[in-house]
Amino acid sequence: MLFLQSLRRPKFGSFQPDRAISVIGDLHGRSDLLVQVIERLGEQQGPEATLIFVGDYIDRGENSAEVLRLLQTLQNQTWDGDVICLKGNHELMLLDFIDMPEETGGFWLQNGGASTLASFGIRPPEPLPDALCAAREALCDAMGPQSEAWLRALPLSHRSGNIFIAHAGANPHSPLDQQQENDLLWGHPDFPKTPRRDGVWVAHGHVICESPSAQKGRISVDTGAYATHKLTAALISEGECRFLST
Repeated sequence: MLFLQSLRRPKFGSFQPDRAISVIGDLHGRSDLLVQVIERLGEQQGPEATLIFVGDYIDRGENSAEVLRLLQTLQNQTWDGDVICLKGNHELMLLDFIDMPEETGGFWLQNGGASTLASFGIRPPEPLPDALCAAREALCDAMGPQSEAWLRALPLSHRSGNIFIAHAGANPHSPLDQQQENDLLWGHPDFPKTPRRDGVWVAHGHVICESPSAQKGRISVDTGAYATHKLTAALISEGECRFLST
């Protein structure tokens, strides 16, 4: 006897964050675009909305040091609502460089780390042990212990109602409270093609898209700001998700 199993398609209802949120895509050293989008978000949603940055604040663009300074200032002084900065894989690479410069320095430099060092006034080194260690010491001095501690404390994800935010999305097969760090920072192979079964929307960056989108449970906000000059934010409130780009 043949049994046919009926598979329920996941249903993604209207957007229901706990409060109005703005999810901002990968910055990659574009402090100029960060300033622009903050000004426009204040006009569009008001300063009481929660700002959530999806990570990848550094590397590739020219002003990583300034981006880090602005984000910390934004959290501490200049925004009336909450400001949540999540960790991206590029922040992880920087911290790995600090912890293991000889083992990880070459990989980071090839993936935008040279631009970050230059933004702190440090000449990118040759991928040799002594040079990498010297660059590591210079970076720690230039950043200071407060910025390093801030980077290490960045959370991997945030949830607001039926919106889950993480840098690279999430494993669609696992509960959101049981996600692995590697999937949140580097992505899971099934995330782009397999909708979640719990109806939760996942907002993310990490993968550059020509235009932002909200479909099949995924909200994509990385529009390649460092190369395209287009930084995008998803403005999500009850029953609505709209996009703002520079």
